[in-house]
Amino acid sequence: MTQKHLIVGAGPVGTETARLLSEAGHEVVAVTRSGSRPDCAGVRRVAADASDPDTLAALADGATAIYNCANPSDYTAWARVWPPLAESLLIAAERSGAVLVTASSLYGYGPVTEPMVEGQPDRATDSKGRIRAGMWAEARRRHEAGRIRAVEVRGSDYMGAGVGANGHIPRQLPTARKGRTAWVMGSPDLPHTWTDVLDMGRTLVAVAGREDSWGQVWHAPSNPARTQREALTDVLAALGRPAVAVRPYPRLLTAVGGRVSGLMRELNEMAYIFDRPYLMDSTRTSEFLGLAPTPWPEVCRRTAGQPSGDRLIGPYTSRSSS
Repeated sequence: MTQKHLIVGAGPVGTETARLLSEAGHEVVAVTRSGSRPDCAGVRRVAADASDPDTLAALADGATAIYNCANPSDYTAWARVWPPLAESLLIAAERSGAVLVTASSLYGYGPVTEPMVEGQPDRATDSKGRIRAGMWAEARRRHEAGRIRAVEVRGSDYMGAGVGANGHIPRQLPTARKGRTAWVMGSPDLPHTWTDVLDMGRTLVAVAGREDSWGQVWHAPSNPARTQREALTDVLAALGRPAVAVRPYPRLLTAVGGRVSGLMRELNEMAYIFDRPYLMDSTRTSEFLGLAPTPWPEVCRRTAGQPSGDRLIGPYTSRSSS
């Protein structure tokens, strides 16, 4: 049965989500400020300010689900941008009756030392982590009060198609392809979980249709951890390019930069992500929803912008048509 789905945001996660829903035959409306994205067949694009609850609620009228795929790229603006947008999404979900499905990060968990699993408490100490944790806490409170229906999907640092400069590995490619040294945050040799944006989209779509998943946090299925050095080397291999030197930014440089750059201060606050093993366990999601991560070689090809012969549809892999 054809359903209406409203997607807020058209970055790589929003784009994958829109494509999956459109290919499944649903009516898909994507809301961005410009109305120029995503570039997906069958998706109606609307230019609107999603932080206006009346506008968003009107767009959500008749929708089965609202997907919060927004991700303010300017770290320094989160405290200003997120509160009104998050409230608008909650209001639109309550007025329309659509389930609110949020694409989120691991920031809410804070600087943990053990692998992250669904259900563990949010203990963020940094500003961005507290913002994300607070958003979910309020959505869950209204869900438990019966005012809305809400569910959240969390993923680790993104890889895959269209991620570009906002991804720790993808942003290294323009320099690394030329054989130059890649400079990274933190240690290049600690295990780290990476999540393909396609797998974020697949999980968002899956939980939207599963009432027994609502009111909970789920982790997008992700492959076993790879270090920054290993992940970049694997993506370069997908391009037929040799490995390059991978070095950490000197701590003195980032410390001095934090005194003059708001963005660098924000990045320094999140430095714990690459100063220790950063591991996300997605076993529960895979078992409950029947979703497997996109195979790692395919993740690397997608990140490198290379064509692939296989496409994941739901939990299955099928040969795409030529």
